[in-house]
Amino acid sequence: MVASSFASDVSAAHAPHLKAMRKLLERCQPRHDIYTVFGHCMEAMAIAIANSVDLRQRARREARYLDIVGRYGADVVESFPRVMAELAMALETGMSDVLGQLFHDLELHNKAKGQFFTPYSLSRAMADMLIGDNATRRETIETRGHLTAMEPACGSGSMVIALADALRAQDINYQRHLHVTAIDIDPRAVHMAYAQLSLLHVPARLIVGNALSGEIREQWFTPAHILGGWTARLASAPQDKTAIETIPPVVAAKSAGSFKETEPAPGYNKPSPLPRQLSLF
Repeated sequence: MVASSFASDVSAAHAPHLKAMRKLLERCQPRHDIYTVFGHCMEAMAIAIANSVDLRQRARREARYLDIVGRYGADVVESFPRVMAELAMALETGMSDVLGQLFHDLELHNKAKGQFFTPYSLSRAMADMLIGDNATRRETIETRGHLTAMEPACGSGSMVIALADALRAQDINYQRHLHVTAIDIDPRAVHMAYAQLSLLHVPARLIVGNALSGEIREQWFTPAHILGGWTARLASAPQDKTAIETIPPVVAAKSAGSFKETEPAPGYNKPSPLPRQLSLF
């Protein structure tokens, strides 16, 4: 009952921000297709965040950003940072999958051929079951220094946000003691997840790719990952404590609809293999 009441309070607090974001994006109609504008807005937000910390990929992402904003008038472009501001304020009121809710409020799932994002209340319930006993989690942190999680179909990040939320409820600082690898085949979903996880300061590596085949097309590292030195932390973790099996990455093949970020930037490190299944250890 308490959890349900808290979820209702958070949803009510998000409502004005969702309404503001919806209005900002709906103003583009009928001049522009709202599904396309939404995707470009998500990508522009992700690039704006990533380019503040991920300098190795900055040049090509900046070129992509200029390509996006060059397609619209000033009124549409100016709405992008305003959407991001509303998102940040919404997440300040409480943790939830705000962008997943926005996607459905705009009825974009109809244009996305039935693509639905997991309701946050369900994700939160699953997260509580996944993390299990608090003492076990703390013992793992004492032994390894952190927890790692793998989400092979992250969508807009609902399950990852719920996991961080559940850890916080157990007085575990997810910003210091959790690292996430999240994968989705849809770039739009990854951009949505990246924006939310970055604003919530979740250390994470997000991948546009296929968790089944091991294909990696793009990688996005949250500010918390880069500023927290997580590449080094993960490399130095005791390997005998790692429960996830790995598979070799598959080189992404070019396709007519693929973006050129399948080509690694000069000096770009070869991606590490993808874990097989959803795990927390």
